[in-house]
Amino acid sequence: MRTMVALNPSLKPLEVLSGRWDMEIRWSLKSHKLVGGPATVRGATRFEWIEDGHFLVHHQGGTDGAPDARWLMGRDETSGEYSVLYADARGVSRVYQMSFEDGVWRLWRKAPGFNQRFEGRLSTDSRTIEAHWQKSEDGKTWELDFDLKYVKTD
Repeated sequence: MRTMVALNPSLKPLEVLSGRWDMEIRWSLKSHKLVGGPATVRGATRFEWIEDGHFLVHHQGGTDGAPDARWLMGRDETSGEYSVLYADARGVSRVYQMSFEDGVWRLWRKAPGFNQRFEGRLSTDSRTIEAHWQKSEDGKTWELDFDLKYVKTD
């Protein structure tokens, strides 16, 4: 993987994500019953700059039972708002809003019948992210979907 930095200055805060990570997903009991398979899934994931550093893409899964997905991250330099396009091997595609500041990474979407939110906290050495995804049918009552941990490997 070629090392690169953000060409778009508004994406500079995301440089800490760039690289290879080990990923562990621990399903909540309720979500595990829906998904089936193992309660804990491990796999490799990576964040890399594309289009000469104009966007950051998160390549997730495809091995060891982790969901195969892509997350394309960009930012509006005038508003400071991040947007994320998501697509996976199941044919699911979604649009998320995102923030990343002071070591806290958040993603969220409001959609009729299926709201989601994510929060990840970067360790002080920037080598670990402890995170969780929550879901809600009504946008008011939230439940844990799964816990997630990233450990940087390069």
